[in-house]
Amino acid sequence: MQRHQYRITVAPLGADGLPHGEALAFDAPCHDDMLAVAARLKTAALFDDDTTTRLAVGLKLFGEVLIEQRAHPLFAPLAGGAFADFMRGLKTAARTASND
Repeated sequence: MQRHQYRITVAPLGADGLPHGEALAFDAPCHDDMLAVAARLKTAALFDDDTTTRLAVGLKLFGEVLIEQRAHPLFAPLAGGAFADFMRGLKTAARTASND
């Protein structure tokens, strides 16, 4: 499976909107092209662009950890259950909205 690599940076912003303080950065592999996923989800216009980007990136980051750590008991309630149901629902909603 092809893995895409990303560098994720989270930097706090001050009241002036400029970076303020220390940033958090980490590398994140993903089996999907996160940028393409976010772009496809944006075409559905379920939410505003910023919300859609946060949702897409957050889900892809979380989903990769879930896949990598699926044997960990913490993820037992989500593996193949609630998370998979949510993802199917999101994909259906996005397809429906894109076709409207």
